[in-house]
Amino acid sequence: MATLKITSLQAENADFTIAAVTRYLAQRLRVSTEFIVEIPWQERESQLDAGQIQVAWLCGLPYVLKADRADPAIELLVAPVMRGARYGDQPVYYSDVVIRRDSRFSTFADLRGASWAYNEPGSHSGYNVVRYHLAMLGETSGYFGRVIESGAHQVSLQMILDGRIDASAIDSTVLEQEFRRDPAIRSKVRILETLGPSPIPPWVVQRNLSPDLRSNVRDLLLGMHQEPEGREVLANGQITRFAHVEDTDYDLIREMARLAESVGLQRRTLHGFAST
Repeated sequence: MATLKITSLQAENADFTIAAVTRYLAQRLRVSTEFIVEIPWQERESQLDAGQIQVAWLCGLPYVLKADRADPAIELLVAPVMRGARYGDQPVYYSDVVIRRDSRFSTFADLRGASWAYNEPGSHSGYNVVRYHLAMLGETSGYFGRVIESGAHQVSLQMILDGRIDASAIDSTVLEQEFRRDPAIRSKVRILETLGPSPIPPWVVQRNLSPDLRSNVRDLLLGMHQEPEGREVLANGQITRFAHVEDTDYDLIREMARLAESVGLQRRTLHGFAST
């Protein structure tokens, strides 16, 4: 293999972290690496599925869908443990239901009939966990008045700030990074409710990569927090360390999807979300 290709299917505000990790791996492995970011994320996912990209950071929902195929092409590599007391030094994250600070809403129940944005239907934090939450509430149709697919968590957040929609479920790590990039945002929004914790989006690797290289990449990532340069890279991305994870750690996401679909909240439809 001439070049180890690495990509992200996460929000773009994490790109600088993955780029830095890519450089770190190149230095320690003494191999050529390339961070694939210039093309749309859908094309990056297609290249991952085709085996043209060897390592990726992707959401937990697409991970379980790919892992559950008859002959999966990928396997788990590691998962990040984020900084912050709410994460409890575990590879988990949350979905924060965000509204404008001056909004009239006080509880999730107040959102009945409100306008809602989700990033895209392949997202656990923006879509799957919301389906599950509605299913647990016994709400299987017509909860929100209007639903929009925004295309990205940051777009959903901007739509809230602009008053174009009432609420959205935002990946907690994305939201926290947006607060760091623009501290003024924090004073303009409120977190109405938090859904989770859920297993955090993992890093995955192609199974057709040599066992030695897969093992070396995994070991380097797991040990990054023990090296000064590695700690700096992780700290800049608000990551404490990378942790070992098993496929069964993502069974919660499988169960959430199964339960939602069992009551008619199908993936890639708005059924159960909107009244229109």
